[in-house]
Amino acid sequence: MGVFNAINNATDKAVSSSETYIKTTQEYYKLKAFQQVSLSFSYLSKIVIIGGLMFLGLVFLTVSGAIWLGTILGSTPLACLLMAGLLFILAFAAYQLRSKLDRKIIQKISSKFFD
Repeated sequence: MGVFNAINNATDKAVSSSETYIKTTQEYYKLKAFQQVSLSFSYLSKIVIIGGLMFLGLVFLTVSGAIWLGTILGSTPLACLLMAGLLFILAFAAYQLRSKLDRKIIQKISSKFFD
């Protein structure tokens, strides 16, 4: 009976070790998921705050540029059209560079995600 008790004890230890391993692995993945969610929320919050402020700055810069250009040209509507044209050119350039931007973003996010 000593052999059966030894096998039984070894089996119990193996089951206990595997249960501990599974619980530890679950806790690790919960922490990893929390880390990824918190990093994503942090990045999203920064993007919204900084992007919103930069957008407001761009609006004021565009309006002041149009007013300044209007005084130089003597025509505010023409200045507004020129500013709109400049913004469309910048938007088209950003559209053309979108694949490079996507690659940069994916590289930065993947280094944080798979860390």
